[in-house]
Amino acid sequence: MIGHNTPTAPDQLRSIIERIERLEEDKSQVAADIKEVYAEAKGNGFDTRTLRKLVALRKKDRDKVLEERAMLELYANALGCADLI
Repeated sequence: MIGHNTPTAPDQLRSIIERIERLEEDKSQVAADIKEVYAEAKGNGFDTRTLRKLVALRKKDRDKVLEERAMLELYANALGCADLI
């Protein structure tokens, strides 16, 4: 059985579902806004793949980024392709 056996359980469930639906709508709007900003950047000559990578990097912890970069350099050196990074 879902929730408690109280008359308000269906109302609470409906409220939760409606809040989630509103947030999903907001999320869709934000995604559309982000897409628009990337289109603007592309129109101004910026490479959007690079922008996306920078945005992702800035989300990460600095120490984690440095650790990943060091591992990439280590592996690239081991394979003899350090000139690619």
